[in-house]
Amino acid sequence: MKSLDTFALNKLKPLIEKGLKREILVTERLANGNVIRSGQELISFCCNDYLSLSHHPKLIQAAKDATDRFGTGAGASRLITGNHPLLLELEQRLAQIKGTQDACVFSSGYMANIGIIPTFIGPKDIIFLDELSHACIYAGSSLSEAHCAIFRHNDMAHLQELIDQKRNDYQNALIVTDGVFSMDGDLAPLDILSQLANENECWLMTDDAHGLGVMGDGKGSRHMFSPLPDIPLQMGTLSKAIGSLGGYLCASKPVIDLIKTRSRSLIYTTALPPGNVAAALAALDIIETEPDYCSLPLKNARHFTQLLDLPEPDSPIVPIIIGDTARTMKFAAALEQEGFLVSGIRPPTVPQDTARLRFTFSALHKPQDIKALATTLKKIGVLS
Repeated sequence: MKSLDTFALNKLKPLIEKGLKREILVTERLANGNVIRSGQELISFCCNDYLSLSHHPKLIQAAKDATDRFGTGAGASRLITGNHPLLLELEQRLAQIKGTQDACVFSSGYMANIGIIPTFIGPKDIIFLDELSHACIYAGSSLSEAHCAIFRHNDMAHLQELIDQKRNDYQNALIVTDGVFSMDGDLAPLDILSQLANENECWLMTDDAHGLGVMGDGKGSRHMFSPLPDIPLQMGTLSKAIGSLGGYLCASKPVIDLIKTRSRSLIYTTALPPGNVAAALAALDIIETEPDYCSLPLKNARHFTQLLDLPEPDSPIVPIIIGDTARTMKFAAALEQEGFLVSGIRPPTVPQDTARLRFTFSALHKPQDIKALATTLKKIGVLS
């Protein structure tokens, strides 16, 4: 096996030289939204648990009760014996929130996207893809073997140009975008995308991983627009503001019937554990009944940008672009020394020369902590 080790070391060497080798660090998340890393308690500004529901007593109790009743695992794929009763209830709730006829729950958001896209698009088809779409959208698009036409981020004129050039050469067409972009925090222009899709016989699919629970009164990024744009394929996750695990697609009943019949990442994967599904249901109860609480992450993000005279954010995600990878990671380390955990995001997660500090705000962040973070950023030289 020495040749395998040599192969791995040769692959790692240039990554180490560029500061791109990843280290997976043990992190204990606390109920107050903070974390413990290397024995130090830090105020976390880099978690996607926007509503801190993963530690909410109602979710924990729901997970315990479901585990006591149904066990720790689903035991099989959904098409065998893994389709426990809670999954149907969750699908009905998600469809209701998203305003669709039906829904399908997957074991993760990544599994959802690599299953959804190849189910509807194949080698004779085309996908129009926002360049900053999540990696799992690119993975699903690649598995489809369709032609991919990548348009500049949120550039609707460029998308129209590509549609004019290419649409008529292919049988079916899919436009895919994030609803809220995970590294930049901005919204996709879903109203215009919907219009372009309808005018050019394209299907529109959105990944609302960072929208559900915190945007549009908790219903997601689509509900930031009036009138509501037509989005036939509404995908998202249960692992961020929902505080659990899983992915989903909300769509018409025929679409969901086809997904449950042909989506490989659903058919050949063990179903979600009952405890995770019960926790997601409890989270939806909170989101539907506590809109003021759901609005806190975005309010906290906007408080942060006001303190630093930064542009007002569309979502609870606020990036500060540094550019250079080494400098970005140096700032992240300095922030940790000051008691803040903030992710330094490097290529290939973001484009070359756009390494950044990515701040995510939760409902539990206190005004004094946000102010202290803003002061520290000036102190260590990130901002003047």
